[in-house]
Amino acid sequence: MNAEDGWDLQVDMLFIAHRTQLRRVAFKILGDWDRADDVIHDAYLKILDCPDNKSEVKQPIAYLFQAVRNMAIDQYRRSMFELGLFDSEEEGLLVPDKLRTPDIYLMHSQSLNLIVMALGELPERTRRVFELYHLEGYTQRMIAEELQISVSLVNILIHTAVRHCKEALSRRS
Repeated sequence: MNAEDGWDLQVDMLFIAHRTQLRRVAFKILGDWDRADDVIHDAYLKILDCPDNKSEVKQPIAYLFQAVRNMAIDQYRRSMFELGLFDSEEEGLLVPDKLRTPDIYLMHSQSLNLIVMALGELPERTRRVFELYHLEGYTQRMIAEELQISVSLVNILIHTAVRHCKEALSRRS
């Protein structure tokens, strides 16, 4: 058994033996048992994965407690920072949704109708290529195989259809 295996075994034994105390330390800082458990778990993994020279740790139990305490403090600070950044959910419910007002909905509906009409003006193959690519998620290669045309022609037909739809939208405004 090498020194690293001995360290891992010692950490395992200490975490098992002192789990309740470590959890209590994290809880005192965080005020939440579930988050305290998460911190203990994260500290355990971090200590095992730490590339530092583990033979220099003279008091492993003190090292574990300090690691849990530091991670709990970091977690607490992060949660306080995030609370300051984000408003509560209730405040967010009072904000009007500017994307779903009746006039915006009508404008989008009119634009969609114009695009449908513009697609109807296109030749069948051009419209079908556009639909396969933009609506059904086909790749250009898949479209080329299905319609038995070249990939470059597929690319040209997609651009032709998009340009035609853009022109139909710009005529409206």
